[in-house]
Amino acid sequence: MTRFVALFRGINVGKAKRIAMADLRALLTGMGYTDVQTLLNSGNATFHSPSSSAAKHATRIRVAVAQVLGVDALVIVKAAKDIADVVSCNPFAEQLLDPSRVLVALTSDNSALQKLAPLADDEWGNESLHIRPHAAYIWCADGILQSKAAVAILKGLADTGTTRNWATVEKIHALLQNKPKNR
Repeated sequence: MTRFVALFRGINVGKAKRIAMADLRALLTGMGYTDVQTLLNSGNATFHSPSSSAAKHATRIRVAVAQVLGVDALVIVKAAKDIADVVSCNPFAEQLLDPSRVLVALTSDNSALQKLAPLADDEWGNESLHIRPHAAYIWCADGILQSKAAVAILKGLADTGTTRNWATVEKIHALLQNKPKNR
């Protein structure tokens, strides 16, 4: 069994695209996923599956959520090992920075990240941007909502990526390390 996380883009932000996490857990469990857990209200769900295809899970979950819950949102699925790689490659790990000001951009296609590599050479003032093989990392000195680098990354990823702050990435990583409750 492989442990995964499904990351939804843009749900439960404001009044649009609302999904109750209890409904999401029930839906994923009904789809045959086991040890389903959600984190926060922003669309992070961990689960176990015997299938190892993250892309197939993403498509399957997106279609089911649209059909059953009436919300169409991008879903990126990452295996626990992928999130572990994201955590280990954090260029800000050695610094004692506020984790709520570090934004991580994830995509279902890591080659999309490499297309953003020229952005890392741009001048971002007191912000910092690093593109790694598994994620883009942005230090948002003035906060995520004020970040020009974050806007550039999201624009560059268009409808292929989503972001999480570092505190959330760490919580997701911890959830993914848990043993399954049932099999």
